[in-house]
Amino acid sequence: MNAIVPVRNDAPTSDGAPDDAWPVLAGMPRLTDARSEPLREIEIIDEHGARRCIYIPAERALTVFVDKRELVTLMTLGARPELLVLGYLLNQRLIDAPAEVEAVSVDWDVAAAAVRTRQGLRDLAARTARRVVTTGCGQGTVFGDAMAQLDGLRLPDAASARIAQGALQRLLETMRQQDSIHRQAGSVHGCALFGGERLLMFVEDVGRHNAIDTIAAWMALRGVGGGDKVFYTTGRLTSEMVMKAARMGVPIVVSRNGVTAMGYELATRLGMTLFGRAANRHFLCYTGAERFDAEPETMQRPPVRLLGD
Repeated sequence: MNAIVPVRNDAPTSDGAPDDAWPVLAGMPRLTDARSEPLREIEIIDEHGARRCIYIPAERALTVFVDKRELVTLMTLGARPELLVLGYLLNQRLIDAPAEVEAVSVDWDVAAAAVRTRQGLRDLAARTARRVVTTGCGQGTVFGDAMAQLDGLRLPDAASARIAQGALQRLLETMRQQDSIHRQAGSVHGCALFGGERLLMFVEDVGRHNAIDTIAAWMALRGVGGGDKVFYTTGRLTSEMVMKAARMGVPIVVSRNGVTAMGYELATRLGMTLFGRAANRHFLCYTGAERFDAEPETMQRPPVRLLGD
């Protein structure tokens, strides 16, 4: 068995039409639609010696060329590869806006994405000379001085961007019920964008950075602001994940995983609210409690057993 099977990995909304509900702005780049099937069926032998078929994520290599110059190879499921490439360029600050790109064409026959810009990328060699290997799954790369790129960044104040405990728990319940590749095969990360309690965009990939880059591009193409949004991820909140959420303008971030010290320090500096270890009705608010309207639940304590009972 070595079959690839189709699995829906779109960005769901309440009406089931994510891209139609949020149309692309005028002047945005032309994109192909080269989505690939994210799961592959294989035969395995389990601990009982039984042979059976399971699904595994169909990881692929996608080499990105910018104006015919090779830039990077991304490992991906290929759910929304054009958005991934565009979001990568945005989050690496290699472009300032998607309108700088004329087209992104993905061809899986040659495993390549061709990016054509309108006026070229200024000082590309100098801007990509400094590389920082990050904690991303499979080891990501950040170009340039990432911390310096946050100078001047301003997020909405706590009065205008808040979340209540009940809303947070309903968000977690939405993610718990979400049909996902992870539920079928594991080995992937998922990221989601919420407007209030409405799920606007959800994508899974082999790395959490791919997923957040895809959402960043989806927002940029449609002019969707992040000031009143909540970003959710299954991955840990490291400094680079916090930076990317901040660049998207999202002040409230929720993770099923934990937070690193640098992620914590950066979020504190930027005035962001980070929730970690968030699943079911449980969570930890690490930073930005001023944005959080707590509705504490009564702790259920076991009855006291008296001596002699």
